[in-house]
Amino acid sequence: MTVRRLAEKQPESFAFTPENEAWAKKEIAKYPAGRQASAIIPLLWRAQAQNDYWLPRPAIEAVADMLGLPYIRALEIATFYAMFNLAPVGRYFIQLCGTTPCMLRGAEDLKKVCRDRIGGQSHVSADGAFSWLEVECLGACCNAPMAQINDDYYEDLNPENFGKLLDDLAAGRPVKKGSQTGRKTSEPEPGKATTLTDGRLYDGSLVGSWKERFADDKAKAESAAAEAEKARAAAAASAVVKN
Repeated sequence: MTVRRLAEKQPESFAFTPENEAWAKKEIAKYPAGRQASAIIPLLWRAQAQNDYWLPRPAIEAVADMLGLPYIRALEIATFYAMFNLAPVGRYFIQLCGTTPCMLRGAEDLKKVCRDRIGGQSHVSADGAFSWLEVECLGACCNAPMAQINDDYYEDLNPENFGKLLDDLAAGRPVKKGSQTGRKTSEPEPGKATTLTDGRLYDGSLVGSWKERFADDKAKAESAAAEAEKARAAAAASAVVKN
């Protein structure tokens, strides 16, 4: 288990924007009296989003004050969950999946791109544009390897399209979210489908056909059972004659 500590350099204060404060009060109101502390996760998340995707100590304490919690309780939660960044990150925070499916599909090559372009993990690039961190499974295994950049997923990555993606982000150009190879959701890669390729599965022509198949299977099973019974009876009769 990694040790998570607050950054040494902290801002002097933190306050929600009026819009975020109104949102926070609405969120707190969802919980019954005496249970408002349950809103701490969404409030910390909102504070992090407002503060360029990292959570400083004044923000943690501000959330604790809103919920009437001792600071240590809020600090326990903020330092426990890896979703909260306790130090500054780049404008584009890359969470690169290194779990087995992504590793087998080339995540190590993507790590090299990050190291060569940005530096080590949790290091913010000189222009402030990027930082990266290897994380556990992000749940897009079918489209491995993948990375989450800020709030969006980018899938079917390789060193070439990943490098271009970073170039486009740094230059402020529009980027394509999701698959970078044209794959739709989690379907097979274009031209590589090996299952569910029979068009009858989708045009309705097989609706109810299971009944016919079931009837055929039942008839075959009954016929086989009858033949087996005949063979058993014949064997028993043969044994009686021999005796």
